[in-house]
Amino acid sequence: MATPHLEQILATLPASPGVYLFKNAAGEILYVGKAVSLRQRVRSYFRGTPPSPKVRQLVSQVADIEYHVTGSELEALLLECNLIKKHRPKYNVRLRDDKQYPYIKVSLQEPWPRVYLTRKVLDDGARYFGPYTDSRSVYRTLDLLNKLFPYRTCHIAITGQEPRPCLQYHIKRCLGPCIGAVSPEEYRAVIDQVCLFLEGKHEQVLAQLRARMEEAAERLEFERAAFLRDQIRAVEKVSERQRVISTTFKNQDVIALARADGQACVEVFFIRGGKLIGAEHFALEGTQDEEAQTILAQFVAQFYANAPEVPDEILVPTELEQVEIIEQYLRDRRGTKVTVTVPRQGDQADLIALATANAMEALAQMRLRWLGDERNLHEALVELAEHLDLEGPPRRIECYDISTIHGTAAVGAMVVFENGQPRPQHYRRFRIKTVPQADDYAMLQEVLRRRFRRATQLPLTPAGETAEYPWQRLPDLVIIDGGRGQLNAALAVLQELGLERLDCVALAKRHEEIYSPKFPEPILLPRSSAALRLVQQIRDETHRLAVTYHRQVRTRAGLRSLLDEVPGIGPKRKAALLRHFGSLEAIRAASVEELAAVPGMDRRTAQRLKEAL
Repeated sequence: MATPHLEQILATLPASPGVYLFKNAAGEILYVGKAVSLRQRVRSYFRGTPPSPKVRQLVSQVADIEYHVTGSELEALLLECNLIKKHRPKYNVRLRDDKQYPYIKVSLQEPWPRVYLTRKVLDDGARYFGPYTDSRSVYRTLDLLNKLFPYRTCHIAITGQEPRPCLQYHIKRCLGPCIGAVSPEEYRAVIDQVCLFLEGKHEQVLAQLRARMEEAAERLEFERAAFLRDQIRAVEKVSERQRVISTTFKNQDVIALARADGQACVEVFFIRGGKLIGAEHFALEGTQDEEAQTILAQFVAQFYANAPEVPDEILVPTELEQVEIIEQYLRDRRGTKVTVTVPRQGDQADLIALATANAMEALAQMRLRWLGDERNLHEALVELAEHLDLEGPPRRIECYDISTIHGTAAVGAMVVFENGQPRPQHYRRFRIKTVPQADDYAMLQEVLRRRFRRATQLPLTPAGETAEYPWQRLPDLVIIDGGRGQLNAALAVLQELGLERLDCVALAKRHEEIYSPKFPEPILLPRSSAALRLVQQIRDETHRLAVTYHRQVRTRAGLRSLLDEVPGIGPKRKAALLRHFGSLEAIRAASVEELAAVPGMDRRTAQRLKEAL
């Protein structure tokens, strides 16, 4: 329900295109949005029930609305991008720390241009290449460039009157403009080749180098010709390593999105002249409860606002929100037509799939790096203790999961995290022995009894203190993968063993609810909280261990059952076959002759085995 102040603003909104800003009671900007009709769009937030938890939370905090009327939807898009970049509102989809991305700068405005890393893109006549997400990759690229093209890396004023050159000149990484060893025209030609190389136009670079080598040879400058020959070979070697992935020879950017647990990552492949010349991934914030087309549209608008180059074509996995306006915006940035395409099949669809796989891997690595930061882990443990009403940050956390298919090949898994870090040497896997039918609760109780009954038979050691056996260490927190039913089953076992003092909760996957005996209602951690990331990581690691072990057990059971059914295959022959071939698939693919050649086998038994499989 809007306040009287907001109702007064809503009543006077124009039906024009523009940009609106939602502010809280402290005057902080919560959200920036664009609209074809300000009246219709802004009013929709306060009429009826908001469509998502994120929007409901946003609307509940709005105390004031500011808006700016624009002449067109394109102007609204430009203003929205600038305001998001300036204010970085909490509820907007935004590039994380976009001001900090490094670029390679070629200072063409200087008489003797340099090539170096910068984090600011200025309208100063220089050429910029990037952005890159990792400064280390920029330094590696700069090192490669300087090996291929001998430009200067110093900052001194070039007069050509220096008494002696530096070491870079002697190792052939600089042409020596400081001592007058090269003319401005020759030096500028090298810089032009650097720009062509960074654009992916290697064939043009090679053509220029070959022409200069031939000219040097005709002038009998054999040392100069040999230097250019080596340079040509180095450029050819680098060019050969770049993958040709398109026969259209277009300049394309391939954009893909990966999302998990409220986090998002975009992967961009840079294709120039049909060759993949680079790839970068970018973390996004504020993506909770947003549609993929909205996230990608916001990324495209913000990314190309400062990108030094806009390609002919941009490939995306799904239709963008207001794609016509996006294309017009990109056309204005480039100066010629830009097409945004959603490939459905063929090579371009394969490129989207490859970029998506890279985005998923980059997102997983980002999450691992986040968990590797001790400050983040301490924050997560403190936050988790506050939400779960624990006595202190849980130093040792144990998580349990059951994996089975209708009660067959049932197994359990125990994963241990200490001080927020996984301890694989303390992981344990359990074969379910006493539960013959599909009963997840009973299977979970068997695993917990076996783990904690063994602990009670040894001198107990609090978490954080040295123990001779991992079983002696009692956890500060037990997490069960499941809901209220699994939690009650676990609590019954802990009470049975006299360990009811241990804190125990259950984490349900569907909505990430945490069930605790201390609270009547499930706990929902904030989607962006450090604690939620940590418990998700622990739960996912436990699920991975349980499913992997379940597959191993099921595979071994399948091997035993299939081989045991073949007449003439006993324990010794079965062991020999598995030892020789390694898997049932390899045995099935083997010929009769190969099967008969296994020690202990004969041709008749091999023929029977081949027919059975």
